[in-house]
Amino acid sequence: MRTTRRTFLSMSAMGTAYFITQSIAQTENTQPTPQAGEKSRVVVIRDKDLLDTEDNINKKVLEKMVDEGVKTLFQTATPEEAWKKIIKPDDVVGIKSNVSGPPRTPVELEDVLKMKVMTVGVPADKVSVDDRGVLRNPVFQNSTALINTRPMRTHHWSGVGSLLKNYLMFSDKPPSWHADSCANLAGLWDLPIVKGKTRLNILVMITPLFHGKGPHHYNKEYTWNYQGLVIGTDPVACDATGLRILKAKRLQYFGSEQPFAVSPHHIQVAQDKFHIGNADENRIELIKLGWEDGFLI
Repeated sequence: MRTTRRTFLSMSAMGTAYFITQSIAQTENTQPTPQAGEKSRVVVIRDKDLLDTEDNINKKVLEKMVDEGVKTLFQTATPEEAWKKIIKPDDVVGIKSNVSGPPRTPVELEDVLKMKVMTVGVPADKVSVDDRGVLRNPVFQNSTALINTRPMRTHHWSGVGSLLKNYLMFSDKPPSWHADSCANLAGLWDLPIVKGKTRLNILVMITPLFHGKGPHHYNKEYTWNYQGLVIGTDPVACDATGLRILKAKRLQYFGSEQPFAVSPHHIQVAQDKFHIGNADENRIELIKLGWEDGFLI
């Protein structure tokens, strides 16, 4: 279901219940999980001024996108109110990034997220950005809240690198999750170090990689300047939305539907087997903000 900002605000005013607001109200300090029949709200926000002519990120534009995205997601009057719903001053916050790539999680986004967490009142020594060192990082070891962010790109093992897959480094045996194209990645979210802690997911769709084969593949020809972020509390819904965008781009580029080199079915499995979120399009309330040209979905 597609919704403009105007329609979204109208529906909200009528009292339409969605997973994000209901779950946050009920479980303020735990990771919300959609219940049967509930939809997951996902915000896709884009800005044509995010990248300059040399593809450098404008950090001020990126910060504005993050703020507008969370404000819309949590239905608050200001971004500050939204961040106070996401993080509390006494939280210990791990920001799970992704340095593999290209593309990797932008350093500019890491900086923005850390600043937002500290603005709420979290001390600098109680917030950390990390990827491969999370199991050795005291902040992540003692975390009460996690923010999960990574770029969407095609991937040799799992079809696509997803928010679900981004928690692989929380396992002490990452290769053990590779069976059946990493079908059971959602099981990572049941590990004690992360279970119930994720407050926000941001799938980076600034220059997504939509095609490739083999380990560590990358070809700039198969990237494009989408200049967007996919934001939500449901990682499955965010990943499913990002996957729709990649599929639409592949159709546009190749002229016909082309299967991924490896099936990204772990996203659907996360809904059907693990029940940690919504992958079906009709279970997702999509809010589209910003630059409209080339939205693809």
